[in-house]
Amino acid sequence: MFFAGRLPRPPWETRGRVTAMVRRLDNLHIPNTGGKFRFSTLQSRYQTFIDLWDRGLKAREEGRPGPFANLKPPAEEKAKRPLDRILHVTTFSDPIREMDKLQDLYESLAEARREVGEDAIPFHKFADLIKTQVGTFKKKGTPEVAFRVAVKHGKVAFTARAMKGAKDEDEEE
Repeated sequence: MFFAGRLPRPPWETRGRVTAMVRRLDNLHIPNTGGKFRFSTLQSRYQTFIDLWDRGLKAREEGRPGPFANLKPPAEEKAKRPLDRILHVTTFSDPIREMDKLQDLYESLAEARREVGEDAIPFHKFADLIKTQVGTFKKKGTPEVAFRVAVKHGKVAFTARAMKGAKDEDEEE
């Protein structure tokens, strides 16, 4: 509680009582080997926490971030994380006849890739990919294919999905 900033001063009394209790139990005779092992393990863990406490206090007194310092505040971390969002959705039945839609889809994909720091792919490769995907879905009996450009977890997701009663199949690039 003290290192989290909730208490104004360290709980020295509690630490002193626990230390005194550990010393008192250390002076007792423990006849069971399993009990001795458990107590020595407990002593070891307690000493590890005492060392951690002392390092934290020393760092705090010296004005350094210690072992209890939160390196990144959660609010700042959330603000830096890009939001997951859908940027563009369109459907194609024949990409060669729907060049305006193809150009709009390409521009939204290129813009999304620039936003996340990736290079845009050439238009001719993109157009070939769309033609191939639509052809693949048409062979499976789907008259229309929906394409979606989205940003998920800081990365661009480009998905193709069958439309109008065909099986839902996703292919990601």
